[in-house]
Amino acid sequence: MQERQSGRGGQRSRAGVGFVAMSLLCFGSMAGNASADTSVASAKPVLDSAIGSYPTTTPVTGRIAIAGSDTMQPIMVKLASAFQSWQPGIKMVVQGGGSYAGVKGFLIDQATIRRGDAKPSGHLVSGHVALFASSSPMSDEDRKDFKSRYGYNVTELPIAMDAVAIYVNAQNPIQGLSLEQVDAIFGKDRKRGHRTDITKWGDLGLENGWESHPIHLYGRDKKSGTRTFFLREALADGAMKPEVVEEPGSASEILDISRDPLGMGYAGIGFQASTVRVVPLAAAGSKDYVTPTADTARSGAYPLARYLYLYAKKAPGASLDREVLEFLKFVNSREGQETVARAGFFPLPAAQVAQNLELLSGPSVSALLLSEAR
Repeated sequence: MQERQSGRGGQRSRAGVGFVAMSLLCFGSMAGNASADTSVASAKPVLDSAIGSYPTTTPVTGRIAIAGSDTMQPIMVKLASAFQSWQPGIKMVVQGGGSYAGVKGFLIDQATIRRGDAKPSGHLVSGHVALFASSSPMSDEDRKDFKSRYGYNVTELPIAMDAVAIYVNAQNPIQGLSLEQVDAIFGKDRKRGHRTDITKWGDLGLENGWESHPIHLYGRDKKSGTRTFFLREALADGAMKPEVVEEPGSASEILDISRDPLGMGYAGIGFQASTVRVVPLAAAGSKDYVTPTADTARSGAYPLARYLYLYAKKAPGASLDREVLEFLKFVNSREGQETVARAGFFPLPAAQVAQNLELLSGPSVSALLLSEAR
């Protein structure tokens, strides 16, 4: 199935070449204006001043394997690298493959990546998965599975904010979309009530040669937490159209769109590139287009905002392994949240950081770290 879809994506790109050659001169100025008006704000998100610095500690040694979300892999790789500059004695591995594969490894406590270099030979860096990175909340089924295996509830920590964005090719002049239109573009069922199916760019009001051209759809495969989120929040739990070319990773999807002037897809905000544009969205029942930024994600004004999560194994009354605790404290520090922003995602508000630290270490540590920032 994937081979057929990828092949179709390649045909789309080749078919679009003629369209590009024919249309760029005609649409260039219009597309340029649209890009200037609707691009995501390039300013670096402002970090909450109440978030404290990572406290200096005695050196810690150990190994940590993190499994999960493809969307979160850029964040986790950067966080792991930054943390190791503070704690060089801790060896870290970030295992991608999607939320579905990640949660299974987390539940059965088995890492699949080896040596830290992704080579198929050699010894495992860690025999267990200490942390699960997920772009959507763990399902009730997986939470029950975790409790049946370990005898206690999983520990959930939001570590960043994200916005699932609608991406189009950089040359596309579309100004914005309503959530109802997004549902009618990607969804079979149109549960948000749009009267007609949307299959062509002309259905969205584009003119000057765009009218008859089809919208080429791209998305994530069924192992993706981003896909699960998009089905729930954008399609109102409706079904995805079968013609969506579903890729195993967000980077592959963005590459497809960058090569296809007729392409449209969805992915986390951290996958922006100069070859694609983010389309502002209007919430259900609204006509006001909202650009995904740190402020609109925090306020809820952007309709497809979400938290990104790390899940840990912490029994009641017990402490986390020292290396895991130190890493999570770093993630919830000023240096950790600055790393989140450098990865292209949105840092947490201080109130959420305080909740995380209290869950990890108790209220005294949380209060200390936040008071130091003041």
